[in-house]
Amino acid sequence: MISTLLVANRGEIACRIFRTCRELGIRTVAVHSDADENALHARVADATVRLPGATPADTYLRGDLIVKAALAAGAAAVHPGYGFLSENPGFARQVLDAGLTWIGPPPEAIEAMASKTRAKELMGVEPLTEVTEDDLPVLVKAAAGGGGRGMRVVRRLDELPSALESARAEATSAFGDGEVFVEPYVENGRHIEVQILADTHGTIWPLGTRDCSLQRRHQKVIEEAPAPALTEDLTAELHTLAVRAARAVDYVGAGTVEFLVSAGRAHFLEMNTRLQVEHPVTEAVFGLDLVAEQIRVAEGHPLPADPPRARGHAVEARLYAEDPAHEWAPQTGTLHRLALSEGASHGIRLDTGYTDGDDIGVHYDPMLAKVIAHAPTRAEAIRRLAAALDRATIHGPTTNRDLLTRSLRHEEFTTARMDTGFYDRHLPALTTGAPDPHAALAAALADAATEGDPRFGAWRNLPSQPRTRRYAMAGEEHEATYRHTRTGPEADGVTVVHADADLVVLEVDGVRRKFEVTRYGPHRYVNTTPLTALPRFPDPTTQQPPGSLLAPMPGTVVRMAEALKPGSAVQAGQPLLWLEAMKMEHKITAPATGTLTALHATVGQQVEMGALLAMVEAQPT
Repeated sequence: MISTLLVANRGEIACRIFRTCRELGIRTVAVHSDADENALHARVADATVRLPGATPADTYLRGDLIVKAALAAGAAAVHPGYGFLSENPGFARQVLDAGLTWIGPPPEAIEAMASKTRAKELMGVEPLTEVTEDDLPVLVKAAAGGGGRGMRVVRRLDELPSALESARAEATSAFGDGEVFVEPYVENGRHIEVQILADTHGTIWPLGTRDCSLQRRHQKVIEEAPAPALTEDLTAELHTLAVRAARAVDYVGAGTVEFLVSAGRAHFLEMNTRLQVEHPVTEAVFGLDLVAEQIRVAEGHPLPADPPRARGHAVEARLYAEDPAHEWAPQTGTLHRLALSEGASHGIRLDTGYTDGDDIGVHYDPMLAKVIAHAPTRAEAIRRLAAALDRATIHGPTTNRDLLTRSLRHEEFTTARMDTGFYDRHLPALTTGAPDPHAALAAALADAATEGDPRFGAWRNLPSQPRTRRYAMAGEEHEATYRHTRTGPEADGVTVVHADADLVVLEVDGVRRKFEVTRYGPHRYVNTTPLTALPRFPDPTTQQPPGSLLAPMPGTVVRMAEALKPGSAVQAGQPLLWLEAMKMEHKITAPATGTLTALHATVGQQVEMGALLAMVEAQPT
């Protein structure tokens, strides 16, 4: 029996595994980088071991340090979580060679399936070795790891060399393995996967299907189980193929076999030899704890002959600190508050690696949490999840919350007609929405009360002059104007029923609405709407001249365009340099056709958000 377990991972998945360990009476050990010293997973573990450094390459990708940590802490077993070294057969062997129990499949199975090139060969699918015009579009894909990293769609042959270089760099950073391959890219298929669980006694459970078609940058955003609108024959075929893949490599533990379904046909993609991020939807439908089952299998216990019966439907949304309206740019800063509303707990699960006051840094994935809803039907699960997200308190960096709720309510999703091209078609509409028209006024009235405006709420025989406050909201500047009268504050078209520092009640056309106002420095949250208070007079020293290329996020400059230097001619949209942040690469492109007049960035340089990277002078028109 396992008494102490180390999780070779961080964040949400480490916290989730620790939760099961506590229920099973297993002592927990966390490893943490210097950047994660105060992270939630390090705080909730029974013991912690420091991995010196901050980058994944120096910490969570160092198998030797993790095994040493397990031995030092007296751990009997190691769970890899997902990402990092979870699909690294060399790390699995290191764990076993140290006399520790590995919570995962045998290294030989990982070796056969974790490399997507070898997995495809095993399943009779050959990658492309020479790409011609007739093969386009193609997908460049990392052979190791997952999560959308190291993947690039190529639609023109002249884009292939750059895509290969970029994918290799990203894969090396994320997984410590730069091997990539090229395969045909199937447009607008559905991403369907089968969860499997296998023991050491020959039993393999196919635990239903999941649909993971809503993706950005080939990384899943919304997942559900079971996959809707599949025929019984196709579902049976997917189960058969998944079990066949597992038996082919003598698989043990939890794993996922992924397919692209197009025109009613299933195309094998890969097998992930680990727990998946989206495993909670399967847990909800089958009433299982997959982590507990992984541990029992590793202890040698047999599975029952048949899996439990599936019940109901579950949908999961990944809450990211990112801005979908600006090329999914990851966001950093302090997460002041993350909580579901009171009464949202029924049928709702929140998995997170953060708590109030934590900092969201640049070194790791920007996922803040997963929110999962389970209900008797798909429609009920979707409605329940959208409502829980709507009402959640999320105070901190910009997130994809609005995108998630709009996606869940989109007709193409509610009618199960979605595919992997969903965001290519609908992103502009999903990221364009009018902010609450009364949020700025509510913030202004609350701020006036907070600042002790001597006229606020005072009785006056004559109305005062209008007062105006400015706020940035939804990327635009908004003004709120109000007056003080003998009966209290007034605003055009609105009746101010109540206004104090924390709560404003407004009546419009006979309908009263409450606005809870929270502030952190210049930042305001009016219910769920974020605003930033602007100074009365803008600071001219903060304004940048036209053609300034600013870092959209904190990160590291990893590459530059060949022979780029001041005086270089550039074309509008031309990639000039690449930043790496949160394990993803981000292109910085020329804003106009013209001349590069200044280059302040260098490869390897760490830059802060808003740092001036380069200047482009547009050619005269």
